[in-house]
Amino acid sequence: MLDIKSIPAFNDNYIWLIQNSDQRCAVVDPGDAEPVIRYLEEHSLTLDAILITHHHNDHIGGVAELVRRFPHLDIVGPANEPVPTLTHAVTAGEQIELFGEVFLVLGLEGHTKGHIGYVGDGKLFCGDVLFSAGCGRVFEGTMSQMHTSLDKLMALPEETEVYCAHEYTASNLAFALAVEPENPLLLQYREEVNRLRAQNKPTLPTTIGKEKHINPFLRTEHSSVIRSVANRTSNTDSLAIFTALREWKNEF
Repeated sequence: MLDIKSIPAFNDNYIWLIQNSDQRCAVVDPGDAEPVIRYLEEHSLTLDAILITHHHNDHIGGVAELVRRFPHLDIVGPANEPVPTLTHAVTAGEQIELFGEVFLVLGLEGHTKGHIGYVGDGKLFCGDVLFSAGCGRVFEGTMSQMHTSLDKLMALPEETEVYCAHEYTASNLAFALAVEPENPLLLQYREEVNRLRAQNKPTLPTTIGKEKHINPFLRTEHSSVIRSVANRTSNTDSLAIFTALREWKNEF
C-alpha cells in the first residue's frame, strides 16, 4: 500500500507525492519545483518518477527544474499532449508499474485534448477532470468527451480514493447546493468541508462513492438535477444535462 501526501502549490494546487516504504517516491503534476524539493529534503526522500496528467503549466511548470536536480527521473505523461522532457509517453489502456503497484492509464479527454489519469492501488490521480463536488472546465475537448471521461470514472469501484489537483471543494459546493439545495448529504458535506478548511486541512482525497451522492456532474440522471436546469435545456438526456450544468457553472 502506497502512502500519499499533498504538497500545496500556488493558490490552490496540490502536487501529490506517492511514497513507498523505503523512502522512494514519485510526484504527480509538479507545477512548481520548489515545494517538492523542500519536501524531499525535509523528509529525506529520493524522487524516482514524475507522473503528468496534462500539459497546463500549473501541472508541468516544475518538471524542468526537477529534471535538472535529479537527472535520472522517469517522466511519465500523455503521448498526445505537448509535454517536454517525457521519458515515457503513455496512452489510454497502457499500464505502468510504480513501487510494485500497477497503475492503468485512463484516457480522460475534455479539459485538454490528451488528458490522462492513473488508477491503481485503490487510488485515482485525475488532474483537472473530476474535482470534489465539481469537474474541470472544457477547454480543448468537447462536452461529450468530458461527459464520457466522467462516466469512465463513475465506473471505478466506489471506494477508489480520488486525488485531484485543486482545492476547489468549497466553491464547488456552493454551486452544487444551487443545483440541489435540499440534498441532505450535500449539506452535511458542506459542514465537514468548512471544518477542514477552517483548520487549513485538505478536503481531499474524496472517493468515487461520495462523489456519486454530492457531485451534480455525476448526477445528471437524477430528477432534482434535471429540474435545476429545466430553464436551460428542454432535452433531458445525460449529455444535455451535463452541458447545461457545465455552462451554468462557467458563469456561476
